[in-house]
Amino acid sequence: MVRQPIPVIIVAGFLGSGKTSLLNHLLRNPQGARIGVVVNDFGQINIDALSVAGQVDSSVSLSNGCLCCAVDASGLDDLLAKLTRPSSDIDVIVIECSGLADPRTMVRMLLGSTNPRLGYGGLVEVVDAAEFDRTRQRHPELDQHLRFADLVLLNKTDRVSDGDRDRLLELVRELADGGPVLPTAHGRLDPALLFDRESVRQRRESARQLTFDDLVGDDCHEHLHAGYQSVEFTADEPVHPRALMRFLDARPAGVYRMKGQVHFGVPGHEQKFTLHTVGDFLRFQRSRWARSEPRRTQLVVIGSGLDRDRIREDLHACLGRPDAADEHSMLDVLKFIRG
Repeated sequence: MVRQPIPVIIVAGFLGSGKTSLLNHLLRNPQGARIGVVVNDFGQINIDALSVAGQVDSSVSLSNGCLCCAVDASGLDDLLAKLTRPSSDIDVIVIECSGLADPRTMVRMLLGSTNPRLGYGGLVEVVDAAEFDRTRQRHPELDQHLRFADLVLLNKTDRVSDGDRDRLLELVRELADGGPVLPTAHGRLDPALLFDRESVRQRRESARQLTFDDLVGDDCHEHLHAGYQSVEFTADEPVHPRALMRFLDARPAGVYRMKGQVHFGVPGHEQKFTLHTVGDFLRFQRSRWARSEPRRTQLVVIGSGLDRDRIREDLHACLGRPDAADEHSMLDVLKFIRG
């Protein structure tokens, strides 16, 4: 079985946007997960919620400044080492950035990490709907932050009129350049958007192969936020590696995450390939098929404003085997292999 790395989710946003509210919401609703946190200041973090989550002893406080001031990725590795050691039994890590931190620096540091137990869980940018126009004037770099984010939360929508909410959603989606944008109030969202419940179960249960129901998640349909959709795709025919990589290179607007298993069936590459994407981040992992496990592709696409029929059509168009003379058909896939 593939040993899944611990996802590290970066939460960024300017002062007062609602980052701490989001973190407290996740800690109060951990969905069975043990959540490790890295924060700049415990002053506004709900210590009672941390206690409920069992994470008080597995937190790193940076009271002397923002994390992005660390010199290089090895510095970040040192800060996260406590949370990723096996004895901590952590399922997911959330880093709450300082309000003045550059999220792009944070992502580069994380992707440069040499810790094999870490995985990129995405950059979540939180913006204040009530103060968005003024924040943009004070911090014009916000536009770049929105384009770089894997998921944007337009928070505090309960503090604006319906007309302003619709205007801001349209504007933020334009600035996010096709990235998913979710309206929220008080930082509340379904934790399943940020980390996989089945990955948590996988860590808690004895080793076993995941079923397609696991990949979709028991609560995926019932509890995903109304602004989000999921698309499931299953195929017994092998997937053409070049066609799939073209699909992944030009992901449909609004896609936040893709997960599942892929069967390429290319000679020399008959293993199971587990796919994980967050925003533009892409990773494959190879593992063996179980003896009785059918060789098939099973994928779940999660995002906002998705054209479900078009996504299924595009994925169906990826089916097929490469020409026998194409000896390098797997080359682009292998570039994104981990493990």
